[in-house]
Amino acid sequence: MDIQNILSKLRITALNEMQQHAVEAITGFDGDVVLLSPTGSGKTLAYLLPLIQLIDADSNDVQALVVTPGRELALQSHQVLQDMKCGIRSTACYGGRAAMDEHRVLKEVHPHIVFGTPGRLNDHLDKDNISRYHIQYLVIDEFDKCLEMGFHNEMQKLIKSLPALKRRILLSATNAEQIPQFVNMAKKGTLIDFLPEEEQTPDRITLYEVRSPQKDKLETLRQLLLSFDNQSSIVFLNYRDAVERVNGYLQEQGFTTSCFHGGLEQQQRESALYRFSNGSANILVSTDLASRGLDIPDIQNIIHYHIPESEEGYIHRVGRTARWDAKGRSFFILSADESIPDYVEGDVENFEPIVVNQEPVAPKMTTLYIGKGKKDKISKGDIVGFLCKNGNLKADEIGRIDVKDRYAYAAVRREKLKQVLKGVQGQKIKGIKTIIESVR
Repeated sequence: MDIQNILSKLRITALNEMQQHAVEAITGFDGDVVLLSPTGSGKTLAYLLPLIQLIDADSNDVQALVVTPGRELALQSHQVLQDMKCGIRSTACYGGRAAMDEHRVLKEVHPHIVFGTPGRLNDHLDKDNISRYHIQYLVIDEFDKCLEMGFHNEMQKLIKSLPALKRRILLSATNAEQIPQFVNMAKKGTLIDFLPEEEQTPDRITLYEVRSPQKDKLETLRQLLLSFDNQSSIVFLNYRDAVERVNGYLQEQGFTTSCFHGGLEQQQRESALYRFSNGSANILVSTDLASRGLDIPDIQNIIHYHIPESEEGYIHRVGRTARWDAKGRSFFILSADESIPDYVEGDVENFEPIVVNQEPVAPKMTTLYIGKGKKDKISKGDIVGFLCKNGNLKADEIGRIDVKDRYAYAAVRREKLKQVLKGVQGQKIKGIKTIIESVR
């Protein structure tokens, strides 16, 4: 396959050094590969580009499993492969939805690669929804997290159930102490280590501390966010109930936010991430669930409302900003009895928020929910044409569009929302009547 052609589709000019090494190692040798590289350096593309060259596109068999610690990373990696448009079929399987629905998709799609969480992949293998006999490649993304205590037994069972397994590719943004024996890594495997020896946080990230006069930091957070204008920011907290409380407060204050934690229903989580990534919400309030596996570009500020519980957690949080060659900022909001953790390396500057406008600035985009999708033969082009014709929009007033099996999301300019909703009321897409409403 023509790698340059695929990169053009992804609007990437060239591979970075780590990705070049990964492609050469995976395609040029037969052994297992361990790839260590910082968050945001492009590891998903680094293993997918060579993997699709090893897959037999003429077969209907599942030939590779990509194991992820969470559903978001499974979905995101699956979407990257779809965007490559290389002829390799895939699907994502994860808990939180009916396995029967996934089984139907597996039968319809005949995927070459299945992305999924360990428990759900085991479930499909046990039921023979996925045939184990042609799976030659196993990718464990964020293997340090996959191999934590909660995943050990599931991972061990999964690996033992793959009789045709030839190669393993393990990826991580941190250097795990050891790889368990049951992974059965080849003794002559290849290690690609692009982790910086001393640099905990890239030079592109500037560290700040913001002092809160009160133990309750809400007002300080409000002032800090107001000083950002409409910049894209993630507010990290350690607990789900705290996320709900802070998110509710910010919305009462007029901020446009997305709330994200493991207690939400899957579609709520997808909607929250979609609104944040397409610019319909400029603030994501989240637990550390958002610190791993989310590839959202142009996040400018990371805010530690709660101090990270570990150095590893801190590294993954700050890894959400300054991705690729961009710059970013990391802010610690500290009450009187708190201090910067000892594990934080680098100079930390004091930051005094300067607020010009006391009213939050609304994001430029907002999100539409469209109640039809791929199963209804609806494409991105159909949605663009529909919104331009019936919503009286110009092409540059439409942002990111994602078409799922049964529904779709589309980002449109915020000031055009009322016009669009009025124009599409009662109209049909490709002769199909559907629900179209604003996602809040």
